Amino acid sequence: MNTSRNITALLAAAALFASAACSVTTDTNEVGLDYDYDSWSGKTEIDGCVTPGQRAWQDINDVGIVYPADQRSFDFSESGDAESKPITVVSKDNLEMSVAGVATFYLNQDCSTLQSFHEKIGKKFAADTPEGWARLLSVYIKQPLDRAMDAAAKKYDWKQLFADPAIKQAWETEVAALAQQFIKEQAGADFFTQFRFTLQQPQPPQNVRTALASAQEAIEQNAAQKNRNEQVKTELQSIKELVEVLGPEGYVLYQAMKDGKVQIVPVPVGSNVNVTPKQ
Repeated sequence: MNTSRNITALLAAAALFASAACSVTTDTNEVGLDYDYDSWSGKTEIDGCVTPGQRAWQDINDVGIVYPADQRSFDFSESGDAESKPITVVSKDNLEMSVAGVATFYLNQDCSTLQSFHEKIGKKFAADTPEGWARLLSVYIKQPLDRAMDAAAKKYDWKQLFADPAIKQAWETEVAALAQQFIKEQAGADFFTQFRFTLQQPQPPQNVRTALASAQEAIEQNAAQKNRNEQVKTELQSIKELVEVLGPEGYVLYQAMKDGKVQIVPVPVGSNVNVTPKQ
């Protein structure tokens, strides 16, 4: 038995394997799909899923796809790194309002569901790339969410959505239910799960907010003027009652004494005191 020749053959086989094999490696926040390539038929067939933090060895012609396994988000706000600008809705009384917020969710990691997601949606959008994932969010998250927010907003007037916390909470609850329904309809299956929606207060256009603030300021000024009028009315009534008791000249003297314009010097009875008026 030629030991050195056997060792050489094993090393050559190992080198050949290394050059003809690759792996699907997932980080702890990723999940993968492992597709085997059939050289006879020229087709690829699913071999299974790769769970987070695992590695699956493949032939060089096999295909490996990696998707996120952690919580994903769709941010629609004025933030520079948001996936979208705020979404617009139309209230019951036909005022267009803008809403900022964020939706969080997970990609369904059930192996057969993940395979279906990839073959029906992911492959078409190249969703395993950042650009493709962004396009997917726009179609399968933003559009159904926009539809849900608009449908729920049409039940309420804009002032209710803008200023009534109870109405805003009811609207947000309804949006969450409708959005999950519409997202599933858009995707065709439960490809996305565990949704959480955080919606900011719907905002009317700036000119409406300015007019509303001006109207509120006018109301407050009017209320303040009413208070001043009541104060003057009370003072006049007090003056009238003093005049009735003291007489006009007596009231003038009383007011002068009250304002410190008249000095009173007590003089004992029988004192020899002369008072010289100021010239």
